[in-house]
Amino acid sequence: MSQQGPLLLVSAAARPALTAALDAAKLFPIVEVGWREAAHAVERMQPVAVLAVMAGAAAADVAMLARHTASRDVYLPLVALNAEGVLPDNAMAFAQSGETIDRLLGRLRAALRVRTLHATVLRRLGEKKAAETSLPDTDPLDDATVLLLGRGASYPALSVALGERMAVVGALSIEAAAKHLSSRDIDGVVLGEGFSPRVVDAFLTVLSEDTRFRNLAVVLTSPHDAHAPELANFEIVHGEPARIAAHALPLIRQHALEARLNRTLRAIDAGGLLDPQTGLLTKPAFARDFAAAVTHAQAQGGLLALARFGFDPDHPRAQFDGARIISRLMRRMDFGTHEDNGSVIVVFADTDLRSAQAITRRLSAVMRHTSHGRRGARIDPSISVAALRPGDTARSLLARLYDEINRAAS
Repeated sequence: MSQQGPLLLVSAAARPALTAALDAAKLFPIVEVGWREAAHAVERMQPVAVLAVMAGAAAADVAMLARHTASRDVYLPLVALNAEGVLPDNAMAFAQSGETIDRLLGRLRAALRVRTLHATVLRRLGEKKAAETSLPDTDPLDDATVLLLGRGASYPALSVALGERMAVVGALSIEAAAKHLSSRDIDGVVLGEGFSPRVVDAFLTVLSEDTRFRNLAVVLTSPHDAHAPELANFEIVHGEPARIAAHALPLIRQHALEARLNRTLRAIDAGGLLDPQTGLLTKPAFARDFAAAVTHAQAQGGLLALARFGFDPDHPRAQFDGARIISRLMRRMDFGTHEDNGSVIVVFADTDLRSAQAITRRLSAVMRHTSHGRRGARIDPSISVAALRPGDTARSLLARLYDEINRAAS
């Protein structure tokens, strides 16, 4: 496997044991450096990925290497081999085992694909036609959603540890998990206690066989061992919930970054009409399409409904998560936008009031499975719906929708 730049191998040993395995796998070019020279080597050699053998590494050197890799303009994956203790946020832990080189190659391929995608997005953003689109500079974990499966006593603590950094979708059964995977954008799966080895192996096999999920971050926390060679970002992590969350976060962040980059590419391809954070229309594009939809419906005697999903303004992470759920699940004929106050407005084409209310209930039901931080702190939007009447304009229909909101509030 060749790449567009060197792979930096950082180790306290003069000749790491992993070098021979990497050479046999024809992974090239490889540059070996010690920990003291690692940060400078990142600046000087512009590597495409960094492999760090953690044995004998000083905490200060690890922290400096992590800062330098995180500061690069293009995503630079940092993989920490056989790490013990707390790692920097951007270091992906990798446990060596019998099939180390095959798993490591899969991990590197997945990471390098994200790096290539990031470089492509940055290049496209530099083009004149992409002037209206920008890449969010916030932590990708702000966009991330993790699926937490479990029935054991550690489930509540894991939910809190993960929910402090990202949205959490809980599932007590494999069947419920499958439903969430098919209806949600999931960036990682954490398998807690409460499932037999046979059930876990069957679930991992299903994930491995579906190309949509092969690059998900999958972390197994139950005491039995399992193998999932087709899953590039599969790890087995035991211990306290905080330790499990710390090992899962970099893998989940990488997948969330990939999803963000894909949304940004779609926004560029749409000529800046889509919001790269939500996948919904930008406000000017929505205003234009909404006015045209109302005019067309009035002229043709068609149906049209409008809904507003109001989210807690104190939880912007929940707002954007709800907006992305709506963007994914709404019908292709519908369109919407994310407002400055955090709410989402959706236009339902060829839909009467009763049908629109049923659609909004289904969308809201999906959102309620998502929690942020504390147990019970879930996405629970307030919903208002209005339908087009004879003589309505875009402005009057929107005003009536807000009248419904004000009456509900009072």
